[in-house]
Amino acid sequence: MRTLIKSTLFLLLMLPMSFFAQNSVSGTVSETATGMPVPGANVIVKGTSNGTITDFDGLYTIENLVVGDTLAFSFLGFSTKEVEFTGQQTIDVQLDEDQATLDEVVVVGYGTVRKKDATGAVNQVSTEDFNQGQVNTAGQLITGKIAGVTVTSGGGAPGEGQSINIRGIGSISLNSSPLYVVDGIPLDNSNVGGSRNPLDFINPNDIESMTVLKDASSTAIYGSRAANGVVLITTKKGKGQEFKFNYSGNTTVSRPTNYVDVMNADEFRALVNEVGNEAAIARLGDANMNWQEEIYSEAIGFDHNLSTTGNIGGFMPTRASVGYTDQDGILSGDNFSRTTGSVSLRPSFMDGHLKFELNGRGMYTENTFANRDAIGTSVDYDPTQPIYDPNSPFSNYNSWLVYSEEADRYALNNLAPVNPIALINEKDDSAEVRRFIGNAKVDYKLHFFPDVTATVNVGLDRTNSHGRTIVSENMPSSQLDWNGSYSNYTNNSTNKLFDAYLTYDNDFDDHSLNAVLGYSYQSFENDNYSFDSEAAEEGNDAEFIDKWRSTLLSYFGRANYNYADRYLVTATLRADASSKLNPDDRWGYFPSFAVAWNINNEEFFNSNTVDQLKLRVGYGEIANVNGLGDYLFLTKYTGSRSNAYYQFGQSYYQTYRPEAYNEDLRWEVGKTLNAGLDYSFFNSRISGSINAYLKRTEDMISYVTVDPFTNFSNGIDKNIGDMENRGVEFELNVVPVQTDDFKWSIGYNIAYNDNEITNLPDQVETGGINGGTGNNIQLHKEGYSPFSYWVYKQVYDEAGRPIEGAYVDRNGDNQINDEDKYLYKDPFADITMGLNTNVSFKNWDLAVVSRASLGNYAYNNMASAKSYEIRATENSILTNLHRDYFNTGFQSLTETNLQSDYYVQDASFFKLDNITLGYTFDQIFEESTLRLYGTAQNVLIVTDYDGLDPEINGGIDNNFYPRPRTFTVGVNLNF
Repeated sequence: MRTLIKSTLFLLLMLPMSFFAQNSVSGTVSETATGMPVPGANVIVKGTSNGTITDFDGLYTIENLVVGDTLAFSFLGFSTKEVEFTGQQTIDVQLDEDQATLDEVVVVGYGTVRKKDATGAVNQVSTEDFNQGQVNTAGQLITGKIAGVTVTSGGGAPGEGQSINIRGIGSISLNSSPLYVVDGIPLDNSNVGGSRNPLDFINPNDIESMTVLKDASSTAIYGSRAANGVVLITTKKGKGQEFKFNYSGNTTVSRPTNYVDVMNADEFRALVNEVGNEAAIARLGDANMNWQEEIYSEAIGFDHNLSTTGNIGGFMPTRASVGYTDQDGILSGDNFSRTTGSVSLRPSFMDGHLKFELNGRGMYTENTFANRDAIGTSVDYDPTQPIYDPNSPFSNYNSWLVYSEEADRYALNNLAPVNPIALINEKDDSAEVRRFIGNAKVDYKLHFFPDVTATVNVGLDRTNSHGRTIVSENMPSSQLDWNGSYSNYTNNSTNKLFDAYLTYDNDFDDHSLNAVLGYSYQSFENDNYSFDSEAAEEGNDAEFIDKWRSTLLSYFGRANYNYADRYLVTATLRADASSKLNPDDRWGYFPSFAVAWNINNEEFFNSNTVDQLKLRVGYGEIANVNGLGDYLFLTKYTGSRSNAYYQFGQSYYQTYRPEAYNEDLRWEVGKTLNAGLDYSFFNSRISGSINAYLKRTEDMISYVTVDPFTNFSNGIDKNIGDMENRGVEFELNVVPVQTDDFKWSIGYNIAYNDNEITNLPDQVETGGINGGTGNNIQLHKEGYSPFSYWVYKQVYDEAGRPIEGAYVDRNGDNQINDEDKYLYKDPFADITMGLNTNVSFKNWDLAVVSRASLGNYAYNNMASAKSYEIRATENSILTNLHRDYFNTGFQSLTETNLQSDYYVQDASFFKLDNITLGYTFDQIFEESTLRLYGTAQNVLIVTDYDGLDPEINGGIDNNFYPRPRTFTVGVNLNF
């Protein structure tokens, strides 16, 4: 009994001691999406300083726990998970991706970086911020979203390409487009035959994010191809454990919004009756035609996408998708059809030490190109004439005919416009493009040195296109023996990539270092063939074969150093060798250096309102040969045509003539200085950045004339000029209201850019225009912006009406000639702005996107070439006039009239680009959501410009394909 009492008392005494005992727990932290371990994850006892981090296998052990403690597991890019400690010996945790936190991680060349650690000018736009509606190409997703980045479509055709300029143009003769990199594969920016857009191979629905690298300190890692900035496109990847599906689809209606301002039938009749002779008056018809309404019509489009994402076997995150787009253009006969498929696999082995990423996407497009010649002739054609004439030999198409007694037949007057409807109906221009782009990437974290990861990335971009153009014998023609024509072409291009690099990443005390050292090889091959039946009939060479190959060999390195999250340093060096340049000048070396200071992390800085205040300064050098022809440093020979063979005796021999060459061609080099400030206040309710930059392009390549007998041509490409770009950018993001049910966010950006040619010994004419022969309207000249308008200063009467042929004698020599021209304005905006806002209330969402462009000017070539009086009745035909005739009364077309500054007009504009309203139905069935939305695009344009559209790429308004207004109804289903 005494022993029992002693034992009982001992147990009673020990009970409270066990309750307050301290314990330890171990476990593994892994990703929910992939099951892969998460090294470096934080494990901390909530409310204390007691914590640890996981090792490279995601393992942790934490001690000194008390029952009831809460463990918090966190890692960048994942949602924090909390677990109560109840005495368990093991706690395994899976972390879910946190999109809000992931947005803080941006993709850069050969890696990623936390946005707060970036030292360069970098912007990322992700899925939730993309523009919506009818989006056929990648560029449309970010229009108006980023300061200093202008996206201008070539016109309103479906799938039309966009011109993307980052901080203005960087060259006067080479390609000024940025480098596009898709999942680590740098693309060739050239457009293959049969394709509308070099980026139309990728389905916008497959894009996860687009990152724009703007300054040299961030782009230098890509060397010579990054002279005009870099756009990194990251596609969606597999995630989650169970497979989930998404379907998105929409239907779009597009409508023409405006027409070129020409005389109507009654106005034209009145003019001809007033100024024409009897023959001209007799040619008037009885119709009342608006030819532009005849060639443009409402267009319908459809877009369908199905994707699935999940995990195969618990170790292979997978995503697969298919998409189909069918979009008609508002120009009759225009159609863009695209079928896409993609698959992404990300298996991992050896406890995450060995990772694979396999991406493949295929695209098949069918393009039917409407005859854009009809755009011009619909403006020209007599509005009093009907579409059809039963006496016309050309399938009854009304035509201006002349009779040939020798051939005893009628033919089209060779100075007359062709019936626009005939141009549409009797020409078949179609093409098919097949493209595959894929890469295999392997990351191996060395077992014996886990701070180092070895990466190999192999990529292939293969394109094949086949097109043909068939013109019917019914097409009105001035050829007496016209019987139709046929031509075809094939294009094959292959882009091969091999990258190998090592990445060292380590943290020690307050220091962290990320270093990359690598090698890259890329080759571009093209094999082009074409055939022309008309050349064959004329006895000329009908077949054309063009094969070429260029290569780029590179070595690169980068180091990112971080001290205590306060001081950041980035240094980069890339060496490129291009086969486009001669062996002595082939290698280029492009360094960059940037520093940043996180002021808010300093001990003396104590603020509860400032989340980030980072000052950045960077300098870099990058080069450019994009768009430069191949083998220009070698003497090449061109064979004579078969009808120009040299006769020697009774035999004929092909001769060869040398082409121009320049063995001294070298890199265009751009040197950029950038200073910036990133800021964030009130838990990111207010954030943004300010950047100022200065870029000098040296050894700029231009086409210049050469002295006689010094080369095999009167002109060559030569390094001869310098140019300077300078500007300021400001970005602001504000969340004025945020509650559980209501959120309102505003994004605003504004950028100023100024281009100036600072050195160009010989001025260069450019900017060909319609009207006359060989006329140009733009000029490159030292001290002025490139592509400035070179014009005469118009003289006006007291009523403000331009006086025909009267111009200011600027040099006072009592004659008007080229010496009196001056450079007046340019097509580039001084200031661009973007304003977008998003409002969500419970299940409703509203997004509005708008843009403004200030200081851009356009040359109205439609008015200058089509608004003179004698045009109406000359050449024994009738031709309609632009209504600007009522403003000028000009009688004839002259070179000086064409080059009057009267036609250079302020094309500043404000555009309401996009309005989207949506509603989301939650849980329509288990674990599913359904969103319905409607979008209006190209909603409103406010401008003083008199032409069809103020947004003209290149600044010359001539036969522009109108941008339509579109209305889209769509659905997005997750299940």
